[in-house]
Amino acid sequence: MPKTIKRRTFLKQALGSFLTILGLGSAGLFYANKIEPVLLETSEREIRHPLIPKAFDGVKIIQFSDTHLGFHYNLNQFGNLINKINSLKPDLIFFTGDLMDEPNKYPKINQIVPHLQRLRAPLGKYCIYGNHDHGGYGTEIYRNIMETADFTILLNRSIPISYKGANRIYLAGIDDAMLGKPDIPVSLKKVPQNHFTILLSHAPDLAEEAAKYPIHWQLSGHSHGGQVKIPFFGALVIPPFARIYQEGHYLIGENPLNLYVNRGIGTTRLPFRFMVKPELTVFTLKTGT
Repeated sequence: MPKTIKRRTFLKQALGSFLTILGLGSAGLFYANKIEPVLLETSEREIRHPLIPKAFDGVKIIQFSDTHLGFHYNLNQFGNLINKINSLKPDLIFFTGDLMDEPNKYPKINQIVPHLQRLRAPLGKYCIYGNHDHGGYGTEIYRNIMETADFTILLNRSIPISYKGANRIYLAGIDDAMLGKPDIPVSLKKVPQNHFTILLSHAPDLAEEAAKYPIHWQLSGHSHGGQVKIPFFGALVIPPFARIYQEGHYLIGENPLNLYVNRGIGTTRLPFRFMVKPELTVFTLKTGT
């Protein structure tokens, strides 16, 4: 299986590069390589549900994802991202995986922590593993960075988030689908019935399974929104576990489960973004139907 994935990745890279060069031309390549990757878009969404306590009404969550430091995304850009997030004054911050592109090859690991420590969120900073966080012998590297920077890693577990007394919602997080061992039932073991629950899953397509459980919203990344979209052809970068749900908001199942797929910040495989701007997502909690 690993050989098949590697071969498939190589073929996608080669095909993607060829089609990008063929379809965009020199001006398009310059735009896709230098301009669109820095056109950060802030998307605003409302999360409304009757199980959200009134005390949480107006609480602001910021999700960022897939920075891929080291692959055409540097620490200066990362510092500017941190400043942008802080300027939005979030109450909660969620990072949904893939901090560095190749953790064991990144030369400035010690400089990442001070940036992440600058993030301010009075109700907490939470994160999960992405496939690149495990890859390149990165599992412990990533853990050390995020825990030192005061992030809580949710690895197949949940945590209550309390606000203004006894009011609480629950946040669950699962391991990466490609290189980890995600376990949704284990992550929900300590979540009582009839409490609003958000699931963090790097891989969006696991929403098909998550919809079978009492989860109200799932927040994911991984897909980069396809990263490069060629008119009449479609997305070029479509990783496993992001082939069904690639970007934006979806309703899944009968209940239904709300899924939001963030387009991420950086790039991987190809140093381009085209028709897929990088994204910060700002969610505001609201009680009610």
